[in-house]
Amino acid sequence: MFKVAILGPESTGKSVLAQSLANHYNVQWIEEFARQYVENLTVPYSFEDVCFIAKKQIEQEKQFENTMNAREEYVFFDTELIITKVWLEHKYTVVPSFITERLEHGFFDLYLLCDTDIPWQPDSVREHGFDREFFFHWYKKEIENIGKPYFVINGQGSERLNNAISALEFLKTKTRV
Repeated sequence: MFKVAILGPESTGKSVLAQSLANHYNVQWIEEFARQYVENLTVPYSFEDVCFIAKKQIEQEKQFENTMNAREEYVFFDTELIITKVWLEHKYTVVPSFITERLEHGFFDLYLLCDTDIPWQPDSVREHGFDREFFFHWYKKEIENIGKPYFVINGQGSERLNNAISALEFLKTKTRV
C-alpha cells in the first residue's frame, strides 16, 4: 500500500484531487482536518490552534497505521504536516520539535504537489492568494529535504486527475522492478 500525501498552496485543488483519486482507485482518502477546524473557530486562529491541528494530523496518520487495509493499493491524505510546519514557520517563526520529529519519521511514501496553474478561488479561510508560487517552492523544498519521491501535478480539470494517475502508475511500475 502506498500512503500518498497531496499538498500544495491554497486553492490548488488538493481536496478535489484527493477525493477524485480515491474514487478512481476505490480506496480511502483522509479529509483535511485544518479547514474544518478553522472554519468552526469564532476567533482568529492562534499558534496553539495550529499546533492542535498538527497533533490531529499526526493522530490521523497513527490511527491509519493501526487500521491499514493491506489489500488497498493507495490511501490519499488531503494535506499533510509539511503544510502545517511551513504555516507555523511563516506566521509564527517557530516550529515545535514534535512536528519536525514526525516529518523525519517519514510516514508518507509519495507526495503529489499541486501546481498553482488553476485559478485562485477565495473563501473564508484562505489567506495568501498572491503568495501561491512562494509557498509552492517552499513546500517543494521541504519535500526534497525529507528525501521522499514527489510529482508536481498540473493541468486543468480531468487533465490534472489524469496526470496524478500517470504519476501513481509510474511509481507503481518503478517499485515493482
